[in-house]
Amino acid sequence: MAFSEYQLVSLALRWRLGLQRKLRYSMFPYPLKSLGQDWTTPWEDLQKYCWRRHISSCLRWPGHYSRAPYPYFSSRHFSLNCRPPFLFESGMQFQYYNWRPDHLSNASLIHLSRHVMTSDRDEPSSKRRKHQGTIKRNWEYLCSHNKENTKDLEDRNVDSTCEDREDKFDFSVMSYNILSQDLLEDNSHLYRHCRRPVLHWSFRFPNILKEIKHFDADVLCLQEVQEDHYGTEIRPSLESLGYHCEYKMKTGRKPDGCAICFKHSKFSLLSVNPVEFCRRDIPLLDRDNIGLVLLLQPKMPRAASPSICIANTHLLYNPRRGDIKLTQLAMLLAEIANVTHRKDGSSCPIVMCGDFNSVPGSPLYSFIKEGKLNYEGLAIGKVSGQEQSSRGQRILSIPIWPPNLGISQNCVYEAQQVPKVEKTDSDVTQAQQEKAEVPVSADKVSSHLQHGFSLSSVYSHYVPDTGVPEVTTCHSQSAITVDYIFYTAKEENTAQGPGAEVALVGGLKLLARLSLLTEQDLWTVNGLPNEHNSSDHLPLLAKFRLEL
Repeated sequence: MAFSEYQLVSLALRWRLGLQRKLRYSMFPYPLKSLGQDWTTPWEDLQKYCWRRHISSCLRWPGHYSRAPYPYFSSRHFSLNCRPPFLFESGMQFQYYNWRPDHLSNASLIHLSRHVMTSDRDEPSSKRRKHQGTIKRNWEYLCSHNKENTKDLEDRNVDSTCEDREDKFDFSVMSYNILSQDLLEDNSHLYRHCRRPVLHWSFRFPNILKEIKHFDADVLCLQEVQEDHYGTEIRPSLESLGYHCEYKMKTGRKPDGCAICFKHSKFSLLSVNPVEFCRRDIPLLDRDNIGLVLLLQPKMPRAASPSICIANTHLLYNPRRGDIKLTQLAMLLAEIANVTHRKDGSSCPIVMCGDFNSVPGSPLYSFIKEGKLNYEGLAIGKVSGQEQSSRGQRILSIPIWPPNLGISQNCVYEAQQVPKVEKTDSDVTQAQQEKAEVPVSADKVSSHLQHGFSLSSVYSHYVPDTGVPEVTTCHSQSAITVDYIFYTAKEENTAQGPGAEVALVGGLKLLARLSLLTEQDLWTVNGLPNEHNSSDHLPLLAKFRLEL
């Protein structure tokens, strides 16, 4: 019995979608088993009839994972506006298409894999939608006088003890990678678990703005802020909420950057200090990541209040380039040290936020918290902890970055940056430049990195009762922690007895943090992004106190 090309395609689709009982093996001139396992057939005109139909909900974006559990469609001529008839109903006459081999293109194929869609919306069963609800994140209060108020404050997300007085200043900070739309579309394989409408910017931005309004943080540190969206939507929306916004776009052709936004009612702006990690004269630093450092003045009743440094960054992702990540971090720390340095040798309090593309316990993470790192013999792919194996990886060189970067192993500028001076006194100008460009001799360079800040992480990264890891990002390929809020913690006075109020000297006191979630928690709402959370990262939120 002879069949046309269309009939073979239709029968194959019916069999793979659970309708094989209506077919008979005797109808096929070859075994049905071989047809269903891994069958590829030309597909040009018929594919536009699949759009907006049953199979469209499991459409896979072309170019990734040829063996992925989704039908693979690719075409240079794909109509988004056509509304097809019911493709899978029996007895339908296909009168407008003449299916002959010479009318078909080899470049346009349909690939039917072995995976059978079983969920309501044809999503793979491994990432099947559980429900469309939201997961509640509670405030975790870290001070005894706040814990008793926790139950009353969970719904309001407001700490009643956060009241500005002459002897203290309370403020909140949010760090949030909001997922650039261009990066989302360039890495579509990470979001195969999502329904397409959830990924549209017109759907995502109102959700993101709703989160920002709900938490009402005094300072926002945002990563992956797309430039065109920042100018037309993000900045105007945040300014209408009472924020002042500063933005630094990545160098090169990257479409996104970092933003720091703060409330006019809480702070005054003292300085804006962007940091470009790309240096064309240094081959190691050929990546376009950036940092942004602001110095803010709290608005307090007292005439003289200490300033606060807010830093935001998004380090390189590449797990195998730990040398670049450490160098970018050293450049950010050097700028922070330059901005926060006081005449008496001390530094003002620091809050450092961002997507560091490193996991808890990794060498890079430990360096931030402990202030030192001996990288001798360390594999380049082990720096961020994202790589499971170091086989075939080279060892970090000593020193990691060349002397002409102008940053010491203590993560500070080796000499004060010389301002541009007009050629009125060429001798003085030349002497200043020579002094600033003095390199450190090779025999003084060791494999030990240091920085002078006492930084702590707002989060502990593990659920206290179970020890299950918390995560800050979750998509189709991984669920890990890469986002952090670090701060200069006040030192404890160990002379006091147990249970006494902690006497703190310098720095910030952490009052509360918004709880994180586990990977299992996030997959109960279909991972990230979803209908209510429109980034593949969770927002981090902390409340601090500056005591005078």
